[in-house]
Amino acid sequence: MEELLLENNFKSGFVAIVGRPNVGKSTFLNRVIGQKIAIMSDKAQTTRNKIQGVYTTDDSQIVFIDTPGIHKPKNKLDQFMDDSAISSLKEVDAVLFMVSASETRGAGDNYIINQLKEVKQPIYLIINKIDEINPNDLLPIMETYKKALNWKDVFPISALNGNNVNDLLEAISNDLPEGPQYYPEDQITDHPERFVIAELIREKVLQLTRQEIPHSVAIDIGSIKTDDNGLVNIEANIIVERKGQRGIIVGKGGEVLKRIGTLARKDIENLLGSRVYLSLWVKISPGWRDKDVALNRLGYKKDNY
Repeated sequence: MEELLLENNFKSGFVAIVGRPNVGKSTFLNRVIGQKIAIMSDKAQTTRNKIQGVYTTDDSQIVFIDTPGIHKPKNKLDQFMDDSAISSLKEVDAVLFMVSASETRGAGDNYIINQLKEVKQPIYLIINKIDEINPNDLLPIMETYKKALNWKDVFPISALNGNNVNDLLEAISNDLPEGPQYYPEDQITDHPERFVIAELIREKVLQLTRQEIPHSVAIDIGSIKTDDNGLVNIEANIIVERKGQRGIIVGKGGEVLKRIGTLARKDIENLLGSRVYLSLWVKISPGWRDKDVALNRLGYKKDNY
């Protein structure tokens, strides 16, 4: 292993982003990194794995961990997601607890706050989606959370538009301990390209299908090969649980699947900087979310957190 370079006054650390599903954690991470590494959807529970995004400046490096939204588990996949999110709190130098300004404080928020009471690291309260409310409503929202924990600081932000995001990054950087630069300055995530490609395909499925599809779909990348002309050929399976779900994803005359492939290919080409030929198939694996073998094959492994 290469020895980490420790520069004078350089600050670094790991920061977990936690919160209820669909409060904008992935949107925030993509905003900070400046490139899509975490998929975005208006469907809850989009993120399934802890996704590390690396933000580097001349004098600091923040390694963000975007966790799955914490929620009551209904199956083994849900349990994996919940365990993954909660375990991240033990591994970091600071925690961002993100809530949505457009939603009232609820039981889900209180559940996470109770988990955070055991955390010794600094915790920042991040009130996201301030672009969706009247500015006069912000102070009452802040008051509902003010006494819940001893917050390191409170930041109202819009991850979508970037409001106050730079101020938050500066505050985190200033508060981190001196440490090494863990990743090269041009590296933005620790996930392999295969993982990000699978996530980009899954994002398009979430965007183009109905509500019943998201939680029962997974992407299995079969192969990634580059030919002599520099064309990247990717084969991938879209895994669902029922025949009806397969029909929804394929669509009439294969129209939906074709649209998924077209949109995903554009994002993958942006990621790789190369031309891409993407081949997609839809396969049925009944009850895969409760099968350990299937979960392990698709990357939802306990040793991933």
